[in-house]
Amino acid sequence: MQSLMNRFAPQVRITIADVARHAGVSKTTVSHVLSRKRPVSLVTRSRVEDAIRELGFRPDGVARSLRTRTSQMVALIIPDITNPYYPMVARGLEDGLGGSIYRSLICNTDRHPEREVEFLEDVCARGVDGIVLDSFTLPGERLVELLPPGVSLVRIGTTVIDDPGYDTVHADDEQGAFDATDHLLRRPSRRVAMVQGPPGAGGRRNEGYLRALRSGGRPDPELVLSGEWTRSGGAAAMRRLLALPDPPQAVFCANDLMAFGVLDAAREAGLAVPGDLAVAGFDDIEAAAMTHPPLTTVSNPAYETGLLAGTLLKERMLGVETGQPRTVTLPCRLVRRATA
Repeated sequence: MQSLMNRFAPQVRITIADVARHAGVSKTTVSHVLSRKRPVSLVTRSRVEDAIRELGFRPDGVARSLRTRTSQMVALIIPDITNPYYPMVARGLEDGLGGSIYRSLICNTDRHPEREVEFLEDVCARGVDGIVLDSFTLPGERLVELLPPGVSLVRIGTTVIDDPGYDTVHADDEQGAFDATDHLLRRPSRRVAMVQGPPGAGGRRNEGYLRALRSGGRPDPELVLSGEWTRSGGAAAMRRLLALPDPPQAVFCANDLMAFGVLDAAREAGLAVPGDLAVAGFDDIEAAAMTHPPLTTVSNPAYETGLLAGTLLKERMLGVETGQPRTVTLPCRLVRRATA
């Protein structure tokens, strides 16, 4: 009851000194428990945490920011929060940051270059300590112009920057796309198309597709179409492919949402999958195993990407790592299901 009264009585402000007296420790010990930057025994930590809960103590984030010159806030700037890939990235990021030390905020750009810049400027103005960025458009030299000193940044995503000035975490998109396309080519009489993302995006996936065709078939430019990274984008591209005089018998899609759209268009046209049309996607989002038939796809380690991005970012923010930019490439795995 006392805890509830404290929570709903705004005129009474619980301080670190109150927590320290209640727990029978020093204010410094309470600060160490809150910051987790100094070791505290499990018994003492438990006593302090019990006091925090009983008193309803809430740290003053503004005062802490002024005192430490850090906000303990991290921004995750991504193209599309409705894509199921990104919530897994966000969860991994939270775990990589250590849960209670840093808080993250999510910025959705809808893949608009101007919104990427606006969000970067906004979160920097708000004093974030670090940023995890998935951008299709911003080169390293532009980021140098946008980021103030002291703000750490880690890049993630399908677009690999030729001259990265920042730590980077990405999946081995090219090999994953190669494996999926090669698998499609091994089926009888394959004319394998690709539904790519918008121009300039996902270049490594495009290259993996072309490399597989060069080694096991012949690239045909009319079989490569660009579309939005969405279900409707995949369906629209598939309808255009089906309108060709000699339509493909297999399609590799740059992500699973596009592949769902391709399956929609195939059903509309009365095609059997995989008998008339084989389909493979990329990402292995949870819904990929629930389609009818279940989607063959490439597993893209979303959680691990977020986890490693958070770990690398935390090391930069805490000054543990001050050396040259690091690049981590995570392996992809072909997941064979029923569409190919």
